[in-house]
Amino acid sequence: MDTFSKTERSRIMASVKSRNTKSTELKFISILKEKGIVGWRRNYPLTGKPDFIFPRLKIAVFIDGCFWHGCPRHCRMPSSNVNYWNNKIEKNKNRDKKITKALKMKGWQVIRIWEHEIKEGKLNRKMNRIKKIAQQDIPADRE
Repeated sequence: MDTFSKTERSRIMASVKSRNTKSTELKFISILKEKGIVGWRRNYPLTGKPDFIFPRLKIAVFIDGCFWHGCPRHCRMPSSNVNYWNNKIEKNKNRDKKITKALKMKGWQVIRIWEHEIKEGKLNRKMNRIKKIAQQDIPADRE
């Protein structure tokens, strides 16, 4: 049971600023550049606020933090207020599923990348998927 009202908890959580996501996103940008993948945008007004989108290709990329999105390998629950955190992370996971479904219904392809995949350099499959889709969109005279 949470000790704060729903409104007060919402205010508290809204004031919590993420840390270290900028370096993860910057690393992802450097990988995109290294692979020669172009046409991406950040901070695009789209359902769910994807971290990166490819507007022409209708690809939305989310970089999910291991803690906040419940990574099965790396999410370690705090030892205090366990019920609150379990509920919070479950709600985040359910929201992620709803956002993915909503975007797919609008014709978007959704790629979700775990924070640890970027840190560990294990993006080959997902980056190849993005590159393959991007190459299909290149007109024949530009190849």
